Amino acid sequence: MTSATTLALPSKGAIADPTLNFLRDCGLAVYKPNDRQYVGEIPVVQSLNVLFQRATDVLYKVADGTAQLGITGLDIVREHPHEDVIVIHETLGYGHCSLVVAVPEMWVDVENMLDIEDIALDFRENKGRNLRIATKYPTLTRQFLHSRGIHHFTLVKAEGAIEAAPTLGYADIIIDLTQTGTTLRENHLKWFTDGVILDSQACFIGNQSALRNNPETLETTHVILERMDAATQGKKYYQIIANIHGESPQDVAKLVSTIPETRGLQGPTIAPIYPYNGGDSSHEMWYTITIIIDSRNLLKAVEHLRRIGGTQVIVSPVRYVFMEDSPTFTRLLTTLNSTEI
Repeated sequence: MTSATTLALPSKGAIADPTLNFLRDCGLAVYKPNDRQYVGEIPVVQSLNVLFQRATDVLYKVADGTAQLGITGLDIVREHPHEDVIVIHETLGYGHCSLVVAVPEMWVDVENMLDIEDIALDFRENKGRNLRIATKYPTLTRQFLHSRGIHHFTLVKAEGAIEAAPTLGYADIIIDLTQTGTTLRENHLKWFTDGVILDSQACFIGNQSALRNNPETLETTHVILERMDAATQGKKYYQIIANIHGESPQDVAKLVSTIPETRGLQGPTIAPIYPYNGGDSSHEMWYTITIIIDSRNLLKAVEHLRRIGGTQVIVSPVRYVFMEDSPTFTRLLTTLNSTEI
């Protein structure tokens, strides 16, 4: 009898709805029978249950084994490290934000972390106190500042809107998450390139013990990763179908492949068109070509097909591209085989 695997998902917050959208786009739509309940399911993976939790609690549920898998923010995982939590996929492609050092705009001479180091020493020597920093990320903050040679600081517990801490006077600077920097600017704060502690986004995590010791959990993870990887690959490509005349399939293939952008993943697929009115086959034939192209090359590919006589060009998004295997699952197996518990 197989045991079900539990996937913990954020129930509220910035990545809650995007997570459901992401899973739907991967063909893993979540069904939640009652909005007041904290459980659900993904019908296409019958061995998988869903548990809704706060983003931080997703990490804790995976850490203690209540859930074997989870999706949460990478910032949360890095701030609260657990030995038995493994990051399976750290770039799901949504929920982007950065943990940054932000200082008052009036500090016009402060442009980098070296200036912060000087200010921390100045506060210590001339004001007789440490630089006060408001943050909800004490672990990452300490690690980052110590790595930059900054040791004279005091962390202040963040209350309410952390961006207001310098204005209210209970902190000198802040370290917090930002997506666009708008909220920082509205509160007269600025940040700088070398003050970025972490670039974060939604990530897929797992309980390492469960993945190593429970074959059913590992297989369920494999199913999920196959779909995630295929959906991610699919976003990179378009399928183009066009009609073009030529003397032979080889002739058409040569024309289509004149430029790299229209050579497809392994070359064009070419099929003859048979006129519905039984036209004279001695005349030049028409062919339908199908190619998969990099989405960045769409217009260049269409223009080339037009130049070589292509007509009725149809472009469709590619939903999934399944490679020879799931690269993320292959990396996971390598990590599990090389990690001792």
